[in-house]
Amino acid sequence: MNTIWIVMPILILLMFLLGTELNKESFVNVIRNPKAVITGMAGQIILLPLIAFSIAWISGMPPVYFMGLVLIACCPGGSSSNVFSMLAKGDIALSITLTAVSSVLTLFTLPLIMELTSHFVSHNAGISIELPMGKLLVQNIVLLFVPLLAGFLFRRISPYKASRTGKMLGKIAFPALMTLAFLFFLQYTEEIIANFRLTGIACALLIIASMLCSSLLSRFARLTGTVRRTIVIEVGMQNAAQAIAIATSPFIFNSGEMAIPAIIYALMMNVILLLYVMKLKYFN
Repeated sequence: MNTIWIVMPILILLMFLLGTELNKESFVNVIRNPKAVITGMAGQIILLPLIAFSIAWISGMPPVYFMGLVLIACCPGGSSSNVFSMLAKGDIALSITLTAVSSVLTLFTLPLIMELTSHFVSHNAGISIELPMGKLLVQNIVLLFVPLLAGFLFRRISPYKASRTGKMLGKIAFPALMTLAFLFFLQYTEEIIANFRLTGIACALLIIASMLCSSLLSRFARLTGTVRRTIVIEVGMQNAAQAIAIATSPFIFNSGEMAIPAIIYALMMNVILLLYVMKLKYFN
């Protein structure tokens, strides 16, 4: 069974949920606090893929996992990052803004970065990796932009119903993602166990390095502690469902193995970010 048929409704749900959280404040925030938004975007769009590429290259990851690690770095955090920003007492409005803006930007940056990565991997591994750019763009529009826009319009038309729907979806979004991870693990148990040491270390390094680098970037930009925490979480949390949807899609890569880094990342991401939130709560 191709997990794309499980991950698609989960991804659509997550993006619709994000859309219901968007309001006028989300867009005003770009104008009001451009330095924070630009810093966050630099971390998500530029810094993360560079860190993932470097880790995959230095560790000598096999082509399929090399592509998978860079892929997860190209998928900006979904609504989960907003929850963690709230737990960390960050800037919730900024978190929602960064998630929404990066989700739209990566419609275009993701295909470009993955195309460059596929050329590099193909050249160095002596294999041919084809990336259907048009199909990737269409799938991202259908699974990301359309439900995001639908959620936003729903909030504009009926704010009260959108708020109630958002609260309900928020309760099932995380369990749904964990269910997906469990089903995927059952389907690829042998591959995950056999390669957990390599992919696990790489994913942990990606999360920790991205959080540290985004923190340094925020300090360099002289942002406040609240904003720094938000950017660290936004850069440290990626949309695993989107990465799995792209990796397993029969129209794009059609590879369950390529989705393995995203599954491992999703599990480690929540553990590491929870430790980060606990550190902020008890040691700051």
